[in-house]
Amino acid sequence: MALTIGLTGGIASGKSTVSQMFKEAGIVVIDADVIARKVVEVGEEAYEQIVHSFGEDILLPDETIDRPKLGAVIFSSEEKRLTLNSIVHPAVRKQMLKEKENYIKNGEETIVLDIPLLFESKLTSLVDRTLLVYVDYETQLMRLMNRNNLNKKDAEDRIQSQMRLKDKIQLADAVIDNNGMIEATKHQFHEICKQWGIQNKGL
Repeated sequence: MALTIGLTGGIASGKSTVSQMFKEAGIVVIDADVIARKVVEVGEEAYEQIVHSFGEDILLPDETIDRPKLGAVIFSSEEKRLTLNSIVHPAVRKQMLKEKENYIKNGEETIVLDIPLLFESKLTSLVDRTLLVYVDYETQLMRLMNRNNLNKKDAEDRIQSQMRLKDKIQLADAVIDNNGMIEATKHQFHEICKQWGIQNKGL
């Protein structure tokens, strides 16, 4: 029986770093963000639904979706954001499950679903265990400002648009504290793998 892990975090929490650790350990990672880009490519069902709902104004000359333009539309309207989510989320979920089933058929024993909004989107039913990458608010704010070259107000707005990381702690089966050095994060990662009986193929 394959073990499916839901990996989550918050913006600038270091989730991608932990995702990379899984990959280096030879464990399959299915990334929701990558799939979210795939399902809105020209010709896909979700693409057709988005164009139908938002009009051709959101398209670039090559007919692909103009992401910044669509982002501006949904950022200013809760109703339009919900419309977009109701198109994209089911398509992402369906594709993730399809890929997961294929990996299980191929004999994979551990599969990681990398889902930024795992708890917010109520997708925990897709996984057996949940792993949260946590940093405190000040660290998150500083990292986001430095990484994305944002001022404090813009960085705070982005963080506050998500569920607070400290509220996710009680929802997760395990937590990696990513406030310190990479070595400390790696140590916690290996300890959780041991506890959960995950074989590290990258050793």
